[in-house]
Amino acid sequence: MTAYLITSVSVVGAAPTDLLIRDGVVAEVGPGLSAPDATVIDGTGLVALPGLVDLHTHLREPGREDAETVESGSRAAALGGYTAVCAMANTSPVADTAGVVEQVWRLGREANLVDVQPIGAVTVGLAGERLAELGAMADSAARVRIFSDDGHCVADPKLMRRALEYVKAFDGIIAQHAEEPRLTEGAQMHEGEVSTRLGLIGWPAVAEEAIIARDVLLTEHVGSRLHVCHVSTAGSVEVLRQAKARGVRVTAEVTPHHLLLTDERAESYDPVFKVNPPLRTAADITALRAALADGVIDVIATDHAPHAVEDKECEWAYARPGMLGLETALSIALDVLGPEWDLIAERMSRTPARIAGLTGHGVDPAPGVPANLTLIDPAVRRTIEPTELASRSRNTPYARMTLPGRIVATFLRGEPTVLDGKAVK
Repeated sequence: MTAYLITSVSVVGAAPTDLLIRDGVVAEVGPGLSAPDATVIDGTGLVALPGLVDLHTHLREPGREDAETVESGSRAAALGGYTAVCAMANTSPVADTAGVVEQVWRLGREANLVDVQPIGAVTVGLAGERLAELGAMADSAARVRIFSDDGHCVADPKLMRRALEYVKAFDGIIAQHAEEPRLTEGAQMHEGEVSTRLGLIGWPAVAEEAIIARDVLLTEHVGSRLHVCHVSTAGSVEVLRQAKARGVRVTAEVTPHHLLLTDERAESYDPVFKVNPPLRTAADITALRAALADGVIDVIATDHAPHAVEDKECEWAYARPGMLGLETALSIALDVLGPEWDLIAERMSRTPARIAGLTGHGVDPAPGVPANLTLIDPAVRRTIEPTELASRSRNTPYARMTLPGRIVATFLRGEPTVLDGKAVK
């Protein structure tokens, strides 16, 4: 195993120092380090962060390898500074059995670019009718601890209660796609002024807020753990704020696109901007950013949703919802939050690793800790070119946008997955 000496690097925004990586761990931290056998990386002007952790990634394998595979998605993640991702269950077949989650887990280990932690389905086939094999998935080699029907809401309150009760036995988490389906039938975008002007059926904010409010009460009653996926409205923020003030065991995520893009993007009728939940208003973005800063929203999660060309380059009404996110998330965070490195590390690494129970991830570089880290050059501004992305899909909403920050290197347990901004394998 090669040793690496990173010189004059700022660790989470602190004064420049040196980092020595050896045998998979951070061996030493301090100025003026020397290691004749180590490969030297000049870290001048770079910031070292704990490797990023994504709680919400769609890798599409098994079933839609034309859009993404575990390997291609893992490579995109590494290029985005990630060392661990949680893979959602809406594959084909659905990851609702021990066999499927173990398949995804093993594919991640074979790629060895990031740690891939499968998320299991809550219900069989994501159909919302009966619970999936939660216990078997938890006991499998994948050791599943988060369960979600993402893409579908667990709309039945009785079934949601049962799921929360079941996972409480092993301190598991139900991650809810908060969408009351009866309020969003035929919806194409956010319900508001823009949808009225465009003549598109709207997706009202209350469809999200009502489910979050219900699930917060169920979680409080059961004493279990709830995670709310892709929070997108100011009203949802207030529901979560009140729940946390009461001590409810609820966490929440926001996506990069909901922190930056508004429903006005739909005016172009470009399906790349069609997403679920939909892009909301500028007022919602302001509330989401404030909630992220004060901790009501715990993490930034990408909801990386690759789609094949035919599923996006079509009429808006027929397009699949979703956007790419892994390779641009840190740049969006830097653009939105500025160089608040400790906050970025907290929202994109430490907290998501803690929620997912990923030992060895989300730990700031320090002597003796696993060398899961990323180096970013915040001074570089790059223009996003879809054809240059590692994902098999091209549905990025940031095409030809110029964003701050460039990932220079990513290390997984001391081995580089990215060097000089390029994937090592």
